[in-house]
Amino acid sequence: MVTLFRNVRTTLEMIKIEHTLFALPFAFLGAVLAANGLPSPRQVLWITVAMVGARSTAMAFNRIADRGYDARNPRTSMRALPAGLLPANFVWLFTVVSAALFFVAAAALNRLTLILAPVALASILLYSFTKRWTLLSHLVLGWCLSIAPTGAWIAVRGAIDSPIPLLLSLVVMLWTAGFDVLYACQDRDFDVAEGLHSIPQRFGIERSLWIARLLHAHSFVALLALYWLTQLGPLALGGVMATGLLLIYQHRLVKADDLSRLNAAFFTTNAFVSLILFLTFGGAIITRTWR
Repeated sequence: MVTLFRNVRTTLEMIKIEHTLFALPFAFLGAVLAANGLPSPRQVLWITVAMVGARSTAMAFNRIADRGYDARNPRTSMRALPAGLLPANFVWLFTVVSAALFFVAAAALNRLTLILAPVALASILLYSFTKRWTLLSHLVLGWCLSIAPTGAWIAVRGAIDSPIPLLLSLVVMLWTAGFDVLYACQDRDFDVAEGLHSIPQRFGIERSLWIARLLHAHSFVALLALYWLTQLGPLALGGVMATGLLLIYQHRLVKADDLSRLNAAFFTTNAFVSLILFLTFGGAIITRTWR
C-alpha cells in the first residue's frame, strides 16, 4: 500500500497535476457561456472529472512515449521514468485508468459528449508523436487544449449551436501554440541533434520568438472578436486588456540570447491568463443574470 501511494504521488508530480489550472478555467468558461449563467453542480462535477481524466491521460502517455528522448535530454533526464523512480507498467495503468475516468465523465454528461470523446482522446494521444514528423506540433497541442471550452459547451447544451465556443477555442489554440513555441526554444539544440521537429529547430530561436508573438497577436484578435460577439461589457473588456498586457509582459521576459526567465513566462503568466478570462468573462455573465 505504501508503494502504491508513493507511485501515485510520484506520477502526479511527474504529470504536474497542478498545471491542470491552465485548461480548467477555459472549460469552466465554456460551460458558463453555454449556460448563460451557472451550469448545474452535476455538470460542473463531471466537466471537472473529464478535464482531470483527459489531461492526466495525455501527460502520462506523453511521458511514456518520450521516455527515451527524456533520458537523453539533460533538461528532462531526471523525470520519474528515465530516472527509474517509477515503473513503466504503473504509468501505463495510470494512463488507462485516467482514460476510463474521462469516458465515464463524458457518458455522464450527454450523448454527444460521449460520441465525441474518442476524437478528443485520439487527439491528445497523437500529440505525443507529432514532434517526430512535423514542426506543427505546437498547433496540435493548441488543438488539444482548445477542445476544453467547446467540449464544456457541448456538455451543457448537447450541441454546438453558436460560434461563441469555437471562437473561445480558437483563442486557446493560438495562445497555447504561442507559448509552446516559446517553451520549445530551450530544447532547440537537442531537437536538432535528435532529428525532432519544432519551429525553433527549423527557424532558430530569434525567428521563433517572432512566430510566437504572431500567434499570440492572432489569439488576441480572436479574443477581441469573442468580446464583440458576447457583448459582456466593461468587466469582460478589462479581462481582454489584462490578457493583452500579460502577453506583452510574457514576451518581454524572453530574449533570443537569454532564456533564463522562460519558466516565469511559461508557468506564471499562462496560469494567470486562463484564470483572468474565466473571472472576467464568467463574472460578467453571472452578474448580468442578477439584474
